[in-house]
Amino acid sequence: MFGIQARLTCVFVIVVTVVLGISGAYSQYHLAHDLESADRQMRDGLLMRLQTSLPSALWDLDQPKVDTLVAAEMTPPEVVAIRVYDTSVGLFAGKRRLDDGRIATFGTAPATLAGDVTGTPVVADLAYRPAGGDARPAIVGRVVVNFSRAQIEARLEAEIRRRLAEVLLLDALLVLALALSLRIVFDPLRQLRDGLAELATRDSDEIAELPDKRRDELGEVIRGFNAIQRRVRAIIQRTRAAEDAARQSARATEQALHDLRDAQESLLQAERLASLGALVAGVAHEINTPVGIALTSASVLKEATDEMHAAITQGAVKKSDILKYIATAGEGARLIMNNAYRAAHLIHSFKQIAVDQVSEARRRFELHEYIDEVVSSLQPRLKKTQLALAIDCPPGILLDSYPGALAQVLTNLVLNCADHAFEPDQPGHVTIRARADGDWVEMAVTDDGRGIPATLIDRVFDPFVTTRRGQGGTGLGLNIVYNLIVKQFGGSITVSSAAGQGASFIFRMPRMVDEAMPALAPEPA
Repeated sequence: MFGIQARLTCVFVIVVTVVLGISGAYSQYHLAHDLESADRQMRDGLLMRLQTSLPSALWDLDQPKVDTLVAAEMTPPEVVAIRVYDTSVGLFAGKRRLDDGRIATFGTAPATLAGDVTGTPVVADLAYRPAGGDARPAIVGRVVVNFSRAQIEARLEAEIRRRLAEVLLLDALLVLALALSLRIVFDPLRQLRDGLAELATRDSDEIAELPDKRRDELGEVIRGFNAIQRRVRAIIQRTRAAEDAARQSARATEQALHDLRDAQESLLQAERLASLGALVAGVAHEINTPVGIALTSASVLKEATDEMHAAITQGAVKKSDILKYIATAGEGARLIMNNAYRAAHLIHSFKQIAVDQVSEARRRFELHEYIDEVVSSLQPRLKKTQLALAIDCPPGILLDSYPGALAQVLTNLVLNCADHAFEPDQPGHVTIRARADGDWVEMAVTDDGRGIPATLIDRVFDPFVTTRRGQGGTGLGLNIVYNLIVKQFGGSITVSSAAGQGASFIFRMPRMVDEAMPALAPEPA
């Protein structure tokens, strides 16, 4: 265990190391700066002296004097080599420092010009001005000086090693001092820790009190611990009784939670059945009109047929009567066919939607056609409003999923728009949009109504949240939508809205639902 004592030691060591490191870095920077300045001054002075003394000797071709001047400037260890070149003969004279520190003379053979001279070369021209007269100075040669940074780098490395040794020595002394001083504090704390561990794991009646003979701050802590232990002994009995009561309360709470979940499931099922019941009533009312028209047309056709039959029987059939009968029969047949087809379409849509919602079976279906069926089943409810419902879904999107659950989702979202987004006689637009996205399909139900209040936007999918409390709203419609999308389809649903600018419910679900729970829908690209 990495205890407080070890952490304090690490903190102090780190602080001292950082402070010494910063101080050493600052000193190292200034040392490097001073060494660089001194080296620069030495180089500038050496070149200046060579440019002053060498031109006259080189003009007179006095090689011994040139050698003497060059040898005199080889004293600093930073100078690796000095080569003097004449404009006509090339290398005139030169000295170099060997690896053992001795000074050697450059030969005049061409091979010696390509020798491995280390260091950084600095080239300077040698200009000679004749004594007297105003003649311009003439370039009589050049000098190449190789400088080495080995001395500077060695000095800096030695300074780094010295600083590291100081840091290590101070850290060792600090660790030793802290180890000795912190024992005075932490030994009693360890004793107190052991007492607390026994108090937490054993019955307090079995634990002896700690010795409290110390007359310092730690002694006061130990005496406080003993007082707490005596009080704990008195509390244990009451705690045991409270634990028994808590166990009984926990069992009662668990049972109440189970009953609450059952009640919630019952409410959800009742909401779905109520939606199906409203669908039955609306479709029944809608079917009544085409069936009535078909029945009336059949009655008119029967009367016309009876009249024609009587005329034929009496032998008083005229051409005008036949033409009139044919017109009546054609119109009646047209009305019967149209209204029978309309009733059959409504019955088929209702039958498919009702079967899907009751059975919750999985099957393959085409999305656009199924949305049309759902919208047809909602027409009896939407006819009482001023809403225009539009479908924006390309054909050919096939799903292998739960159509009943999808119908429940679309029904709840559309009716939620009709009930909450508009006033009873307010015109508006609701759009159902669907797009395929690889193995997923993205759908949206949007409206241009009043929007969702900012205080409810984060809680619209919570159960029992509604803006029509006391007006028939249960607050379960969007919660059912959320559970179906997330739990049954394995998708995701989001809502966006602004006051006065409508609302948009966007949900994503897989085109083929796995038997096991599918992964959550990915975010659209």
